[in-house]
Amino acid sequence: MSSTPVTRRGTVLAAALLSTSLVLTACGGDGDDKAAAETRSVKAENGTVKIPADPRRIVTIGNTNLPFIDLGGKPVGVTEASESELDVLPKEQKNAYEAAEVIGTSGGEVDLEKLAGLKPDLILVQFSSNDWKKVGKRLESIAPTVLWGLDTEWKTFAGEIAEAGNVTDTLSRQTAEFKKKVAKIQETYRKTIDDTSFVDISRGDWSDPGTFYIADIGCSEIARDDIGLDLPEAAEGKDPLAYASLPFEQISELSKYDVITYPVDADGRPTAPFKPVVETNTWKALPAVNSGRALGVFCPGNNSYGPVLRYLDSLDHALATLSTK
Repeated sequence: MSSTPVTRRGTVLAAALLSTSLVLTACGGDGDDKAAAETRSVKAENGTVKIPADPRRIVTIGNTNLPFIDLGGKPVGVTEASESELDVLPKEQKNAYEAAEVIGTSGGEVDLEKLAGLKPDLILVQFSSNDWKKVGKRLESIAPTVLWGLDTEWKTFAGEIAEAGNVTDTLSRQTAEFKKKVAKIQETYRKTIDDTSFVDISRGDWSDPGTFYIADIGCSEIARDDIGLDLPEAAEGKDPLAYASLPFEQISELSKYDVITYPVDADGRPTAPFKPVVETNTWKALPAVNSGRALGVFCPGNNSYGPVLRYLDSLDHALATLSTK
């Protein structure tokens, strides 16, 4: 799911399943001290972690930054997010991010002294196993630390961040809205979904010049697995198709698909990395392009419900245009 990464590979792997769970246990003292003493036991990638029942000073590291904020959380510390990630955030979420103290450029480059100075009562972490080996034990010495692996499926990820950060009310609203939007799209475009072959293609700022890739992870995965679009995907056990860079000469092979989807920004313009594709003569000659069946879709992220809901709105709008073709 394409997805707001610590690394590109980390983001795209965030769509796979990881079986983790959150279990609530209560304990504590009497009177005013009881609330402060209450804890919960969280089963996470780094084992069973005892965390505050109602954490108040949460630091988010790596891929947990924006999902926690999307759930209404207000972290006291964060690691750096890219300008492209921040540019597509709703204003209130961007404000929440900017109000937090930046404690490092990435998960493995956390300023531990600055982190400790924030006096966190909970640290939420998702980054590579190498970064965890580098700083994990030191994070745990500062405050209870909950780690998710990079292969955690996005719905599981969002749900467990909500539980750990005690922001489940927002999660409940988001999941209900997600189910409603998915059902609406499936009902409205059932014939199109059943009778049309799609391919989702993209290009990132990491892509080599003159190349693109077929996107079978990220938002494309949501379109395929949740909505039911007929989209290509890698064979079981194989690397995602998105990992293979294809030369522009192979753009012509996309003619076998009925509909092509590609990335656009919030204003509906091809994203900067993808713009070289639409400028090629090979792209312009595709039947789907000539017939108006090349659809730009906006995907602001895919590792929490807020950006996925915006993606579904964009996909809904794009599919609506096919009825006039």
